[in-house]
Amino acid sequence: MANKVQTVAELTDAFKSSSAVFLTEYRGLTVSQLKELRRSISKDATYAVAKNTLLEISAKNAGVSAFEGQLFGPTAMTFVHGDPVTVAKALRDFAKANPLLVVKTGVLDGITLTEAEVKKLADLESREVLLAKAASMFKAKMFQAAYMFQAPLAQAARAVDALRIKQEG
Repeated sequence: MANKVQTVAELTDAFKSSSAVFLTEYRGLTVSQLKELRRSISKDATYAVAKNTLLEISAKNAGVSAFEGQLFGPTAMTFVHGDPVTVAKALRDFAKANPLLVVKTGVLDGITLTEAEVKKLADLESREVLLAKAASMFKAKMFQAAYMFQAPLAQAARAVDALRIKQEG
């Protein structure tokens, strides 16, 4: 009994502290496949297998209602503490290689996601790639602005030089 109370407390904390949570069904996966999945997401998430009743109580305690009515069969939660896009990609890639893993639904920053929306999230570029693209766009705009400020000065210098040559000649 005390063990269940501790598990509920830990799961409730995981729900509250995660930026995203994905619900998966792992029916038919082997222990080694689950270890491989855990290893592939360990940098950004934890993969928790628990009794559905404990998951349901924990979600309710954390104020998460997205998983109501979906906690049946062998389910597990992926608690994201890093980049949700990276984790969604890892789950998608693992599910392609191991079709027995099914991503059922998710929650991202309090917003309920359908299975299709989780797949769309996996298709996004990672945060680092988006930041790099934004930085390169800002850099290009800065060069453009510098050129625009420099162009009138260059034109003025050419005009003054042309007047000087005309007066000398």
